[in-house]
Amino acid sequence: MTTIVVMTFTGIVLIGVLGFVGRRKPAADLAEWAVGGRNFGAVSMWFLQAGEVFTTFTFLGMAGLAFSGGVAALYALPYVPIGYMVLFFLARRLWSLGKERGYLTQGDYLEDRYDSKLLGTVAAVLGVVFVLPYLQLQITGLGLIVQLVTGDSASGTLSMIIGCVLVVAFVLWAGLHGVAMTSYFKDVVMLVVLAVLLVAVPAHFTGGVTAMFHRIDKLHPEMLTIHAGPADHVWFTTSMLVSAIGVGLMCLPHAWPAVMSARDPKVLRRNYTWMPLYELCLLMPIIVGFAAVLVLKPGSSANGILLTLSKQVLPEWATGLVVIAAIATAMVPAAGILIGISSLVARNIARVKGERTQFWINHGTVVAACGLSLLLAIFRPDLLANLLLLTYSGTVQLAPAIALGFLARRPVGKVPVLAGLFTGELVVIWLTFWEKGLTGNVNVGLVGLGANLVVLALAALAERLLARGTAPEPETDEQVAVTA
Repeated sequence: MTTIVVMTFTGIVLIGVLGFVGRRKPAADLAEWAVGGRNFGAVSMWFLQAGEVFTTFTFLGMAGLAFSGGVAALYALPYVPIGYMVLFFLARRLWSLGKERGYLTQGDYLEDRYDSKLLGTVAAVLGVVFVLPYLQLQITGLGLIVQLVTGDSASGTLSMIIGCVLVVAFVLWAGLHGVAMTSYFKDVVMLVVLAVLLVAVPAHFTGGVTAMFHRIDKLHPEMLTIHAGPADHVWFTTSMLVSAIGVGLMCLPHAWPAVMSARDPKVLRRNYTWMPLYELCLLMPIIVGFAAVLVLKPGSSANGILLTLSKQVLPEWATGLVVIAAIATAMVPAAGILIGISSLVARNIARVKGERTQFWINHGTVVAACGLSLLLAIFRPDLLANLLLLTYSGTVQLAPAIALGFLARRPVGKVPVLAGLFTGELVVIWLTFWEKGLTGNVNVGLVGLGANLVVLALAALAERLLARGTAPEPETDEQVAVTA
C-alpha cells in the first residue's frame, strides 16, 4: 500500500474524528444542534462561512476552469466580495429578525415575513431539490480525488462510503459545532497546500509565476483575455452578477445556519469586512490551472489537473497532504449542506408537532439525504447532473422574496411573490433543458430573475387594484347625517 493511499484514508478518518471532538454537550433542541445555540464568536463564524465558499469546486474546479477557459475563471473572484458587501449592511437586520423570531432556516424567514406556510414550504422544497445535487457533487468529488491519485476506482468507491459514514456520524453527534471544528482543519491545511503549490508548480515547470505568464502570453495569448466563445464577456458578467445576488441575498439555503449561529451582529459585520480579502486565495488554484496550460495536452481532464501536477512536482508524502486538503474540501461542505437540508425538511416540509419528533425527522433526513447522494454517486453519477445546472440559477429566484422581506412594511403580499417565483423557476428550467442557446451566453438565472420581477410587479399591481375595488366606499356627509 503506497504512502498516498495510507495518508488518504488517514485523512478521511482524521476529519471524522475532528467532527466528533467538536461536540461540547448533548444538543437540547434543534436550535442547539443546527445553529450552535446562537453563540458562535468571530473565529468560528469566519471558518464556517469560509467553509461554504471553499468546496471541492473551488479547490479542484477553479484550476480546471482556468485550464480550459483562461482568465474567464476570474469571474469567481469578485462575486463573493460583492455579496459580502451587501451582507455587511443586511447582517444586523437579518440576525435581529432571526434571534427575535427564532429562525433556523431560510424557510422560517420567508414563512414569517409573508405570513405564509405555503411560501415557506415551497422555498424549502426548492432548496432541497437544488442543493441535493450540490451534496452529491461533494461526495462524487471525494471519490474522484481518491481515484485520481490511486488509479483504482474501487478505492474511490470505498473512500466515498467511509467518508459518508463519518460525515453522517459526526453531524448527528455534534451538529454545527462539528462542522466548525472540521472547518478549522480544512482551511488551514488547504491554505498551506495551495501556498506550496503556488510556488512549486510554476517554479518547477517555468521558473516562476512571472515567467509562466510570459510563456502563456507568447504561446497561448487567448488564455489571457476574455474572448468570443462559451465564456465570453456576456457570460462572465451575467454569471458574476447572478452569483453575487445569490451570495448577497442568502439564496442558498445551507448558508443560513452559519449566519443564525452568530453571537451578535457585530461578529457578522466584522467577518464581512475582512472576508473579501480571504477570497483572494481563489487566485492560488487559478494560477496552478494556468501552469497546466503549458504542461498538459488540450482536452486533458480538467477536474484532475491540480492533483496531476502535484504528483509530478511534489514527493509522495506532500502529494498525500494535497489529497487530504482536497478531501477536506469535500467532506466539510457536505456536512454543512446536510445540516441545511435536514433543517428545511424538519422545520418547513414535514411540519410535525413536538420538538422531539422534529429532532428525529431532522436526524433521519441527514441519513437519508447522504445515503441517497452516496448511492447516486456510485451507481448513477449523472442522474442529478442536470439539476446541478439549476443550483444557482434556481435558488437565485428567491432573491426578490428575501430582499422584500427585509423591509419593515412589505410592499407586496405572498401571492405576487409566489407568482414571480414560479415564473422565474419555469423560465430557468425551460431555458436550461428545452431552449438551450436561446439567450446566447446570458446566464439563464438572470433571465429568469427578470421574468420573476416583471410578474411580481404586475401581480402586486393587480392585487392593489383588486383591494381598492373591493374596499367599501367612504360615506358622504349626507349619509353620515342620515345614519345619525
